[in-house]
Amino acid sequence: MNYRTTQRIAFSFLFLANLLVIIPAVLIIVIIIKNGIGAISWEFLTSAPRMGMREGGIFPAIVGTLYLAVGSIVFAGPIGVLAAVYMNEYTKENWLARLIRLAIINLAGVPSVIYGLFGLALFVIFLRFGTSILAGTLTLGIMSLPLIITTTREALATVPQSFREVSLSLGASKWQTIRYVVLPNAIPGILTGNILEFARSAGETAPILFTVAAFYLPRLPKSVFDQAMALPYHLYVISTQVPNVKLEIRYGTALVLVSLVLSLNLVAIIVRSHFRRKKKW
Repeated sequence: MNYRTTQRIAFSFLFLANLLVIIPAVLIIVIIIKNGIGAISWEFLTSAPRMGMREGGIFPAIVGTLYLAVGSIVFAGPIGVLAAVYMNEYTKENWLARLIRLAIINLAGVPSVIYGLFGLALFVIFLRFGTSILAGTLTLGIMSLPLIITTTREALATVPQSFREVSLSLGASKWQTIRYVVLPNAIPGILTGNILEFARSAGETAPILFTVAAFYLPRLPKSVFDQAMALPYHLYVISTQVPNVKLEIRYGTALVLVSLVLSLNLVAIIVRSHFRRKKKW
């Protein structure tokens, strides 16, 4: 078997693997759109649920989801980026640094329900924030930190070492080099990681289940210490806990949630492409 034949076989297997991933995802989206598009209307998107969530809209759940996602990224974004900068630019390569990196990678793989229990124990009970938006956003933020740190470190590592050496040789300080050379060139990866984590936070159910989510709350929260509805938990409730909910309302809620997450992923792709086009290396 010659080289070209081997290459064709390998490409065929890779193409088949891609199809096995793409086709089920496309089918899921098509089914959600087909069954949920009939529920989408201005009233559905801007009104509160009525009749025990059997009628009305999902506006409080949309607002609650945005509150939680924005709050989590506001908390986790700066901390995660600064931690990654310190680990990548300031720490020396030794066993402690490797151990910390390994711990962060492992934390990124911890099931989200564990973070929910952690948030319940620390924020809800110990710090007495109660079941609130504050407890939920902090829990989601802590869950987001490992991935934000990891993606930011990878983005910083893509900046050539020669850029740092030239900047330092011209008399710039370590921080000036990071501020004006490293970070601008790493912005595409940093923003992409943060936006993807924002989308992940918007779609999480387990962490908010213990810390913030309300079963039925047809009004908007007035402070960070209030409970809030959220799209993922609301979808779970109307699908499993509330009888006689119309099928199109369930799929309509799923369609809004999927559209939100996919839109954020699309934004991440556009931002990354925009900054990559501006790169000169």
